[in-house]
Amino acid sequence: MSKFEKRSYQKELMDDLDCGGAELTQTLKELRIINRLLGGNHVTTNGLNQLFKLFPQKSYSIADVGCGGGDMIRVMHEWAKKRKLDCHFVGIDANPNIIAEAKQNLANLPNVSFETANVFNASFPSEKTDIVSCTLFTHHFTDDELGQIFGAFKSKARIGIVINDLHRHPLAYHSIKIITRLFSKSQMVKNDGPLSVLRSFKRDEIVNLLHKIGYDNVRIKWKWAFRWQIICYL
Repeated sequence: MSKFEKRSYQKELMDDLDCGGAELTQTLKELRIINRLLGGNHVTTNGLNQLFKLFPQKSYSIADVGCGGGDMIRVMHEWAKKRKLDCHFVGIDANPNIIAEAKQNLANLPNVSFETANVFNASFPSEKTDIVSCTLFTHHFTDDELGQIFGAFKSKARIGIVINDLHRHPLAYHSIKIITRLFSKSQMVKNDGPLSVLRSFKRDEIVNLLHKIGYDNVRIKWKWAFRWQIICYL
């Protein structure tokens, strides 16, 4: 059987919630560059734009789950600022070392707060937000775990959810393997980059998972480079 037929459940180095130090800092830096160069940032901001058009409000609260170093929050913040949209962001991650990096990286931004929290905790959905966003987050979990996560997202969000994640495809896998081997200085990126593709999704897999949890309004589009944009309307 081809290794692309089914999702891999092999753990990535970044899945260690205690990882930190110089290796983590370098990894987050390189992920920021990869997202920018391969067009991944637009997947999220375009998804927000669609929700904003459907649900116009004076202001929006957005929880970015698995926020990493805060790069996507900065992208969303600058995007909203240019459009004079009043948005308040909270970055959520289970790794306190990552939250510390994010706080430092975004210290100059207003309307941004952070929370060290695990999505599997029963208290996670208790503080409501208009929109839940996550980028390169969902592929880190098994299908059973995603059932719990999508249920928690549905309870936490008032308006909708924007998911930005990878398409499991041989070209995506071999491309990122070559790119990271040639240019990356991080062993974490070299290991986790190709593995992330093997852990990611084909269209029907992610849609079926969402439907099982009761998401009736799901819009999924393929975006360059090998990204899925999934928008769930609540």
